[in-house]
Amino acid sequence: MTTATLLVVTGMSGAGRSTALDALEDSGYYCVDNLPPGVVESVVETCLKGGIKNIAVGIDVRARGFLDAAVSAVKAIRSAGKVKVSVVFFDASDEVLMRRFSSTRRPHPLNTFSDVPGETGPMALLTGVHKEREQLAGLRALATAVVDTSQFSVHELRRTVVTRFNPDARPSTRMRARIVSFGFKYGPPLEADLVLDVRFIDNPYFIDALRPLTGLDAPVRDFVLGKADCIGFVDRAVELLAYALPRYEKEGKSYLTIAIGCTGGQHRSVAIAEHLAEQLRSRLQIGLEVAHRDVTRAEVLPPQVEPSQPALPAPGSDS
Repeated sequence: MTTATLLVVTGMSGAGRSTALDALEDSGYYCVDNLPPGVVESVVETCLKGGIKNIAVGIDVRARGFLDAAVSAVKAIRSAGKVKVSVVFFDASDEVLMRRFSSTRRPHPLNTFSDVPGETGPMALLTGVHKEREQLAGLRALATAVVDTSQFSVHELRRTVVTRFNPDARPSTRMRARIVSFGFKYGPPLEADLVLDVRFIDNPYFIDALRPLTGLDAPVRDFVLGKADCIGFVDRAVELLAYALPRYEKEGKSYLTIAIGCTGGQHRSVAIAEHLAEQLRSRLQIGLEVAHRDVTRAEVLPPQVEPSQPALPAPGSDS
């Protein structure tokens, strides 16, 4: 029987609590942020009845006068024993928190102006940070883990959350990669992170027998992939992407779109996209989606045949 988990995510404003909740949601948790503490127990009950086993609740200083109720609610849920309760407190040094607030230019959730006349700016912000520490002391005392993010980047924080608090993360927490073929005549995909142009490769469109086919058909595929220029391009593209994709994933990217473009998106880009995906799946052992945006959109013209023209009337005739 799988034990349900409640992860209470709390901590100092600016320490990365929101980023942590986003990472948990991406890895399979049902997340609720800024929930009034008085309804936490009922939310947990509702989730359990709905079959939700991984729940994360964000509670921070915005609860203000309800913080004592938050402590009581966490203790009550823990005592009930229906779920495994963990409390994670995200923290950072005062200096780092002040620097983060200054860089984002957002006000502190508490009153950032000191009660002392004339104290504004940095001193007022520091006062707000100190007040917040005092008000969150009760939740911090319940913490099963304290994460100091003073030296973390956003991506390092995300990796830490996923690996430390959800070690059995679903495959969906891995970066999703897809290769999209397209035609430049219709414009590149807006979602493309990398764009590779294959218009330099000989175009099957100019061969009558291949014109009505696509890169999914064997004759077109063999024609495109059999060209020396294409072989050289594919070999180099595979090396580039095999090197880059794991590093994009390590950096914390959630999804990556590689766009392969030819003129109409029907022949060359389609065949090469399929071949690149096959090579990368084998090389990297990853799931890789392939989509052909314009394969059915490209206009297929018949062979160019000069039509017979009627004789022009002689100058000055009435015809």
